[in-house]
Amino acid sequence: MTSTGLNMNSRITFYEDRNFQGRSYECMSDCPDMTSYLSRCHSCRVESGCFMIYDRPNYMGNQWFMRRGEYPDYQRMMGLSDIKSCRMIPMHRGPFRMRIYERENFGGQMHEMMDDCEDIVGRYRMSNCMSCNVMDGHWLMYEQPHFKGKMMYMRPGEYRNFSQMSMGSMGRCMSMRRINESCY
Repeated sequence: MTSTGLNMNSRITFYEDRNFQGRSYECMSDCPDMTSYLSRCHSCRVESGCFMIYDRPNYMGNQWFMRRGEYPDYQRMMGLSDIKSCRMIPMHRGPFRMRIYERENFGGQMHEMMDDCEDIVGRYRMSNCMSCNVMDGHWLMYEQPHFKGKMMYMRPGEYRNFSQMSMGSMGRCMSMRRINESCY
């Protein structure tokens, strides 16, 4: 039985200044534009749950995965200058399933995945992954092998063209991992 629902106790607190100083804003769900709450954001604490944070409003631009912990200085830790929006990642219990495609619009080679993949070239002999269909679970897709480089958060749905998704400059994925209970 699959259970994907909101984490009623997910909580992240953002601070205007480094080291959890200045005004703060507590968030327990998605926030498409944080500029109405804080003039800037340079540190945060994830009390529970997992979140994706974005450097542009409306879940656009570069993104970073945040799990429970303290992040006192984004610029030093991640090269991130500011946060403009965040999205809560719901806990998924049940199977994970995704189809990855070599080309845009579900073209070229297709492989169905149910677990993490460090390197699509080594595992599937695919030179690119440029579209996917997430059937079950929530995933992180990375632009480089071994879960490195820019990342994209993928929830269930069809993604026909990574390069046109307005999620930074990432146009293809070379590794992917499940966001499962071990991430929380």
